Amino acid sequence: MLNEWLWMLFAITNFVLLLIMYRLFGKAGLFVWIGMSTVIANIQVLKTVEMFGLIATLGNISYGTVFLATDILNENHGKKEAKKAVWMGFCSLLFMTIVMQFAIRFIPHESDIAQDALATIFEIVPQIAIGSMAAFLVSQYIDVWIYSKWKKKMPSTKWLWLRNNGSTMISQFIDTFIFCSIAFFGLYSWGDWVMILFTTYVIKFIIATLDTPFLYLAKRIHGDVQ
Repeated sequence: MLNEWLWMLFAITNFVLLLIMYRLFGKAGLFVWIGMSTVIANIQVLKTVEMFGLIATLGNISYGTVFLATDILNENHGKKEAKKAVWMGFCSLLFMTIVMQFAIRFIPHESDIAQDALATIFEIVPQIAIGSMAAFLVSQYIDVWIYSKWKKKMPSTKWLWLRNNGSTMISQFIDTFIFCSIAFFGLYSWGDWVMILFTTYVIKFIIATLDTPFLYLAKRIHGDVQ
């Protein structure tokens, strides 16, 4: 059960750190968080683990916090700021991928100890990044669109949980399908691919549920960070 307990602690830590960034730096902190987490998630996703007897990839928590961050921006600062954050996350991943393709092609010195590890990670990242960028743009725009639509129809704070969970769970399914179809094509057997698709969405579904109290906390501290 070590992985399961560690996963829960990891999720709470990510949510708390996101709120700290928001409390300290306002919406600028969320922009930084989105760019950072988008990059980190696409590195973590290369690691597969077993939880509850199922095969899963890491990166889902870090990536899930991106949806929470855009929902906070949408709720507290408007649809325009949320869309800007989506493009900042997209560009962060794109530029990281380009830069690291140059970095791993430098001939290392004989004393170097990092080249093989970096090559293992970043030579496969382009495929992961393409899948992630396609999934990210489509799903995030859908998330922002659904959230803003539901906010107009149900502006009361009592419906905050519904527009947060509803928009995230719908967009996360689209994100998971697009990402797994592109990023993991040819890397796993059909059975493992289906298992990863299923477990990835289930984990994202759980994360979307867990992040709800943190969205309410972000709503409460909004007045202090404007």
